[in-house]
Amino acid sequence: MTRRTNALLAALVAGALTSVSAVSIAQTSDAPMTHADKKAAKKQAEADKDAAVAQAKADKKKTESQSEANEAAADAKLKNAKKAD
Repeated sequence: MTRRTNALLAALVAGALTSVSAVSIAQTSDAPMTHADKKAAKKQAEADKDAAVAQAKADKKKTESQSEANEAAADAKLKNAKKAD
């Protein structure tokens, strides 16, 4: 897998785990979950998902930028090597 794919998967897994842990914490209390609690947990899960997607997009953009910078550095090294000959 490529670095971008790995970064994307890692962000999605992290977001999913955060959502699961938030719901499980809410369910471990002694009192039964009220409608408001369920609604809040759903909104939190949606926010976590949105954050995971945003993070994955940012990671992808960063990875692409780093790749472009590495390519430019390699091109510069090649030009310098050709000049040295």
